[in-house]
Amino acid sequence: MKKLECVIRPAKFEELKEALGKFGVKGMTVTNVIGCGLQQGKTEVYRGNSYTVNLLPKVKIEIVIPDDSVEKVIEIIVETARTGDIGDGKIFVYDILNAVRIRTGESGDSAV
Repeated sequence: MKKLECVIRPAKFEELKEALGKFGVKGMTVTNVIGCGLQQGKTEVYRGNSYTVNLLPKVKIEIVIPDDSVEKVIEIIVETARTGDIGDGKIFVYDILNAVRIRTGESGDSAV
């Protein structure tokens, strides 16, 4: 099993959730976060004064999936979340040793 941790633009979340649902991804954990990467924030003007916003709003999505689905899910995320501009986000892939469904005690792929 693998855990995909994706940080994307908030405007792309609903579209991505729909695309993952069509593929069969049943569960995800979603967190509103703030951060910066290459984008390094942005400069805005408010009432004639310029200021820099260093941390930008993003959405972090965590998904645990079977190994055989990883490449396809990454492809779906990249195609759906990409705008072509700096700040589109990142995908991190982690190995998961085991998962246990608390309600039933199932473990491994069947728990996901």
